[in-house]
Amino acid sequence: MDHGTVVERDRDDAGIARNARPRDRFGRPLPPGSPGVERIPDNLDLTAEETLDYAQRLLDDGLAFNAHEVLEAAWKNGPFAERMLWQGLAQYAVGLTHLQRGNAKGARTLLERAVSRLDASRPWPYDIDGPALMAYAERLLDNLDTGREIDIDHLNPRLRG
Repeated sequence: MDHGTVVERDRDDAGIARNARPRDRFGRPLPPGSPGVERIPDNLDLTAEETLDYAQRLLDDGLAFNAHEVLEAAWKNGPFAERMLWQGLAQYAVGLTHLQRGNAKGARTLLERAVSRLDASRPWPYDIDGPALMAYAERLLDNLDTGREIDIDHLNPRLRG
């Protein structure tokens, strides 16, 4: 390996490293130049309600990875007092992404973290349906425990009541 070679990374206008490679519907990188799923802008800035609506549409379309990116933007850009809530929702979407990718161990880890963070975020603002989200995640975890098949084409929990 040549340690003197510098690998050029994709960078945004501010010089921050960004991966500009296209991704498939499960968020996996594709070869440069391949058609892929439209990326979520890194500087996404939406209201909480817009974030939840957008993430729900993506979940309904089977794009859990993209929903995660939307929820992660709210986690990173939102009020400090709500970070645990948004982090839990983003981790929830990543758990679903792991299920879509066939990674049961990763799904378990992220869904457990998501449930813990959602549980600690009571009372849930923005009409977030915390009890239903936690029950849905618990069913998925139970299915993982018992080896029951999970239909990855229908991983679309309702974020709001």
